[in-house]
Amino acid sequence: MNQDIDRKKTLEQLEGIQWPAPPPNATALVNAAHELRKLPVGSLDAHGLSRLIGQDIGIPWLLPIALNILHRTAHDHSLREFYDDDLLTAALTRTAHVWRSNPRWVTKMKEIIAALDDTSLYVQEDIRTFLKESGDLK
Repeated sequence: MNQDIDRKKTLEQLEGIQWPAPPPNATALVNAAHELRKLPVGSLDAHGLSRLIGQDIGIPWLLPIALNILHRTAHDHSLREFYDDDLLTAALTRTAHVWRSNPRWVTKMKEIIAALDDTSLYVQEDIRTFLKESGDLK
């Protein structure tokens, strides 16, 4: 995992790319993505992270942050406390290319999965797909 991410920087700063303003008829998701890219990555909550990761935005910087949150809160799931399935799903459903780029992310996700119990049927399907695909990652 990339532990040396400067969490005070925005995605725009980390990527060195400033997106133009969204078009006037942009969807709420597009508008949100544009706004979230302007926030320090360390200030993004699970909802913001899931929105960006789900759109494959900022993966090299945001996926390690998301995995740390998921790992830290996996115990909450077993206690029937709040656990963000949207963030888990956004992370799980990234392409094999994303996971292949950093095998440590695969290891971390497998640790998260092992700590979870009683997930929804939808998340269970995403977990099965991830485990099947990650088994082929070399």
